[in-house]
Amino acid sequence: MSNTPHHLAQEFPEHLVLMRHLRETDGHFHRVAVDYEEINHRIHRAETDIEPCDDLHMAELRKQRLALKDELYGMLTQAEPRPETSEV
Repeated sequence: MSNTPHHLAQEFPEHLVLMRHLRETDGHFHRVAVDYEEINHRIHRAETDIEPCDDLHMAELRKQRLALKDELYGMLTQAEPRPETSEV
């Protein structure tokens, strides 16, 4: 069992500036990021036995964290500027 916290900055280091921007300008992104951080914090506390929980609850928390992480990644990659193609 890993007790390494999965902070968004560590999960998506290449998107730090964009994450900061979206947190300030996109309410949905901000809410999903806050939800991710809360669940991530609960998982870390359980893994380090500060607030232990049973395996079933831990698995559910991890599924929730993964779903939120996937949603955040989708928003990050959609928000990236697309290279324009020039026709010659």
